[in-house]
Amino acid sequence: MNKNALLSKKFWLSDFMIMGYFAFPVLVLHLIAIKGYGYFRDELYYFACANHLDFGYVDQPPLSLALLKVIRIVLGDSLVALRILPVLSAALFIFTAGLMARELGGKKFAIALTCAAAFAPLGNFFLFNFYSMNFLDLLSWSALILVVLHIIKTGNPKYWLLFGLIAGLGLQNKISVLFLGFGLAVGILLSKERKHLKSKYLWFGAGIAVLLFLPYIIWNMSHGWPALEFIENASQYKNVPVNPIQFLLGQILYNNPLTILVWLPGLWYFFFNKEGKTYRLFGWTYLAIYILFTIQHAKDYYLAGIYPILFAGGAVLLEKRFEKLRRNWPKPVLIVLIIGASLLLCPITLPILPVETTAAFVKSLGLSGYAQERQRMGPLPQHFADMHGWEEMTEKVAKAYDSLSNEEKKSCIIYGTNYGDVSAVNFFGKKYGLPPAFSGHNSYFFWPPEGYTADVIILIGGSKEDHEKSLNSVIEVDRTDCPYCMPYENNRPIYIGRGFKYSLEEIWPSVKDFI
Repeated sequence: MNKNALLSKKFWLSDFMIMGYFAFPVLVLHLIAIKGYGYFRDELYYFACANHLDFGYVDQPPLSLALLKVIRIVLGDSLVALRILPVLSAALFIFTAGLMARELGGKKFAIALTCAAAFAPLGNFFLFNFYSMNFLDLLSWSALILVVLHIIKTGNPKYWLLFGLIAGLGLQNKISVLFLGFGLAVGILLSKERKHLKSKYLWFGAGIAVLLFLPYIIWNMSHGWPALEFIENASQYKNVPVNPIQFLLGQILYNNPLTILVWLPGLWYFFFNKEGKTYRLFGWTYLAIYILFTIQHAKDYYLAGIYPILFAGGAVLLEKRFEKLRRNWPKPVLIVLIIGASLLLCPITLPILPVETTAAFVKSLGLSGYAQERQRMGPLPQHFADMHGWEEMTEKVAKAYDSLSNEEKKSCIIYGTNYGDVSAVNFFGKKYGLPPAFSGHNSYFFWPPEGYTADVIILIGGSKEDHEKSLNSVIEVDRTDCPYCMPYENNRPIYIGRGFKYSLEEIWPSVKDFI
């Protein structure tokens, strides 16, 4: 074999190419599904938030929205433009997992198995399919874990400064980075890494994170702490409380049940393996966050960012065991089983099939009624249902608007009871010539109809009796019709109201709805 052939073989079997063999298929899969079933409810809300750039919002910090503003300026508002960054991040997520295995001393099989496990989580297919703060959050957790892994491996405390920088930016995207910080703090205290508590670089890094996060804290302080009110209301009235058994089952199902063959050995590796004990901090980190989320009755995907390090630890442990037993055949079998199961089940969370087929598929698995919020379900799970009906609803609002006289149109505004409705009207309504839509839901409450002297209002949802408390005349003119959307979005009344009993300024404080 000549030198070029040897080099070629070495290149194609290099660590980074192995990572690429798993990253490329997930990239292709997401590109196929990139348009999904249409714009997701939260994506439309994100468009609205990006139109009102600020240092904070009721339900999130500002980084992902500032980034979205840049994307819209450069690429536009199409589904492909909106979702290309999450799609690329799905591939990057696999690379970061592979790097963790490499940092732990894993060879080619360990890297391959880690990447296969990172490919596999069914819930992640959805998180990387639409634009939100969640795909950036997963990358933030991976980057922070990689930095800590490198600190332990090299003993160089200066990397805590980099950790602080990433943590601060991560907090400006989603405050869940605080939970990772909590877990790592527990891990530091309960492992030999507590020596870093004496390092000035750790505390400087913490200071950097706090300084970067400070604008969001100040925004909340100046607006009456809406984020805390939102979290409290969501916990009490919106999210479905789960018991410890349900949370455990959620972790298994979210990650693809077969990956438990990797991440559970990963937990063992960090606590009981001779070499893995060096990185025991990560075992304590996982347990601390897991227990905290169990107590909080958290959603299953909140813990998604910690699993890559467990995948890496488990893959390294299994690689060593197979080498010791001199068994090679289980290696490809395990990888094929994990990837095969994910490809078979991915239509549950990736909009890759026709909607009728998806509805039948999830029904056959008994998942059509699955929800993590306290809402009645239709034929589709909520993450798919919220991709349906928005433009059709806007068309009906436009029909109501067109029924008004020219004089009434000049003094008409639109009001919706939730941010999905008004965000859809504000996005799709441009081509119908609709006036702006307002709401008291979440951040919309801070964007009131100032400067408007409305005499007529089109109302989406709510009861006629409630609307008549503020209006002299309320007439139902239509109803939404959307068989695949969430049931509470289907058959909703659309009203035309006239004759305000109070000014908009007097009414507005009563419409606040942070949930």
